[in-house]
This record gives sequence, C-alpha cells and structure tokens, in this order.
Amino acid sequence: MRDSVLESGGALRAVIFDCDGVLFDSWRANVAFYNAVLAELGAPPLDAAGERLAHTLSSPQLFEALFRDQPAVLERARTIAHNTDYSPFLRWMEPVPGLFELLADLKVRYRLAMATNRGVTLTGVMRHFGLAPLLELAVGIYDVPRPKPFPDMIEKCVQHFGIAPGEAVYVGDSLSDLEAARAAGTHFIGVGDLPGAALRVQHIGELRAVLNEWTSR
Repeated sequence: MRDSVLESGGALRAVIFDCDGVLFDSWRANVAFYNAVLAELGAPPLDAAGERLAHTLSSPQLFEALFRDQPAVLERARTIAHNTDYSPFLRWMEPVPGLFELLADLKVRYRLAMATNRGVTLTGVMRHFGLAPLLELAVGIYDVPRPKPFPDMIEKCVQHFGIAPGEAVYVGDSLSDLEAARAAGTHFIGVGDLPGAALRVQHIGELRAVLNEWTSR
C-alpha cells in the first residue's frame, strides 16, 4: 500500500530499478550461487542470516561480512566467485509477473535503467532475459567506485540521462537502496514492506498507477 504520493520536484523523466527483489525473484538463484562458491572454498553453506545478506549485499560485501577476520580466505572466496559461471543459476531467477509488459509500457514515457549490486553476473542476466531493448543502461558494482548504499551507480544513471536527480526515481527493496537514492538526490519507491520509504508498492505492477498519478499532478 502507498503511504503517500511522490513529492513533485519537477517532471519525472527516468525510472531506475534495482534488480534482485524488484525485477526478479532471485533468492534461490543467489543462495545457490553463493553456496556453490562456499562449497568450493570448503566452507559451510549460508545460514539464515547469510541468506538475508546475500539478497542485498554485493558479492565482495558479502564475503567481507563472512570472512573479514580471515584475509586469505576472503581473497580466495572473492576469486572463486569472480570466476564462477552464474549461467547455471539463471534457471532459478524468476521475472516478477508482468515484468516485460511493464517495462515496455514505461519505456514509452520514461528513460529506464537498472542499478544493482550485481557484479560479473550482470551481463549474463541482461543477455539471458533479453533486457537490453527495454533498459537503456545497466550499472553494476564494477562500473562505479562504490556499491550501494553509496550513490555512485544511481548518479551514473542520472549523468548518463543528462537530467537532474529530482527528475529520476529509484525503485528498490532494501535499506541500502533507500540510502543510495537519498544520497543521490533522487526520489525513491520502496517495494514490499520497507521501513522508512515514504512511498511503497507491494509489487512493481502497481508502478503504472503511482507514476501516472504523480505525473498528472
């Protein structure tokens, strides 16, 4: 449910999406990927807390959280993850219902991009799901100096579009998404029950109505 309408700060010209938990239900895929990396490392699989972290953190951030007191293990984990083919795990990524129709509809009015804490797996996701015709830009952690919650990747999208931050909205499902949008100066729409988001939708299928209401004010 929506808490409020977006505060109008000028015409909305761009919509920037997070990937996991917003455009895709990728929980199973990400957990399976990280558990495969951990198995090669000789470490136990993620526990419940680790699975939650895997949903929001970038790969380097997750391994830092798991192995910050073991530098050699941390470096090996990052190397294994970087070299592990994500393709076998794509079968467990599920586009949210109506995703492609929604993006096609929004593309008529807005410029669209994705800003995600994914790294080397981003290219495979874009290719496997045929997102290039729908998203003008896809930015991951290796395209900017810092991952979310820093604003770098959202700022890169805004700069690419040549617009003011207040002319863009970022759609995410985590606190790091909210913090990144605030730091970048863009609007924010939270997906699901995200505390602190002034505007929330339960699923992105509700975006049409929200954005139409905003732009008609």
